[in-house]
Amino acid sequence: MCGRPIRQGLLCLFLALGVGAWTPVQDATVQDEPPSTPDDRSEADDRSGAAPAPQAAALQTPALHLASGTLARSQLVALGRDLLVEGEALSDVAVVHGSARITGSVAGDVIVLSGDVELSDGASVAGDVYVLGGQVKVAPGCEIGGRTVAYPTVSQAWMTLMEGPSLGLSATSPVVLGAKIALICGWLAVALLLFATAGREVLTTSKSITASPFRNFVVGLTAVSSMVLTAVFVSSFAASLLGLPMLFLVGLFGLLLKLWGMTAVFHALGVWIAERLGQAKSLPQNAATVGLLMLGTFKLLPYVGVWTWTVATLIGVGAAFSTKFGRDEPWIQSA
Repeated sequence: MCGRPIRQGLLCLFLALGVGAWTPVQDATVQDEPPSTPDDRSEADDRSGAAPAPQAAALQTPALHLASGTLARSQLVALGRDLLVEGEALSDVAVVHGSARITGSVAGDVIVLSGDVELSDGASVAGDVYVLGGQVKVAPGCEIGGRTVAYPTVSQAWMTLMEGPSLGLSATSPVVLGAKIALICGWLAVALLLFATAGREVLTTSKSITASPFRNFVVGLTAVSSMVLTAVFVSSFAASLLGLPMLFLVGLFGLLLKLWGMTAVFHALGVWIAERLGQAKSLPQNAATVGLLMLGTFKLLPYVGVWTWTVATLIGVGAAFSTKFGRDEPWIQSA
């Protein structure tokens, strides 16, 4: 339905690198595997300059395992854990802070942030393979139908888009906590401004989040990966007259997606909380404020806040992109 407009929009915005599309499908069940041992890990873990923290964190959590002979109709998403695909995945697979090992087949794209991808002999990926903050190991006899792009040194670039620039201080530092509180106040101002100027469109995006949060998460993950990859690509031409404006436009577009999408997330969360409290209706501004305060509370917590806002940002970016900032129309009109 709306997969084609999203694919067209991504291809037009990030033509230089090519971007895979997502496919909305039904939920599937997979099983957990015991944590992988260091001997099972790729030698890429020992590469110089790579941050070991995400990989170490993934070792503490059982891997998400699609066993041989198993069919997964929905997108597979592993957060803070590894992903092992031995069966058949009919849609996209995504890993955040973990690695993916493919011995079976994937009909969609493979997207990994802060981790590696390993394709064994006989494995097949019909779409693209994108890796940020990791490497791709391809064994003889495997098949990749789309592009293969890996940037081992940009593991922090996407986190900057999620959380903002790092201050280099402890998460419990008064300076960091004060900055987070100030940022929450800034988000409140942004949310009120957007509802005052484009309230109806923001509500459309919020409804999309309520209806399909998982789909929007996958779209957002694809969009954020594309923007980071595009920024890395464009930065190689930053010294030219054309490179700097292009880099600025990519960053501006990502910022607008985040501001719009997070405002819609605040509202959707606020409406959900109001419904659980028995309040059938509430003003959009009030609902957004309640949702912001809830997410803001999580933001003050170390680690938990980063994960919560990362997931919320990906959902918001995906909803803003898939609804075209609430206009709910294709990015490219058919002739």
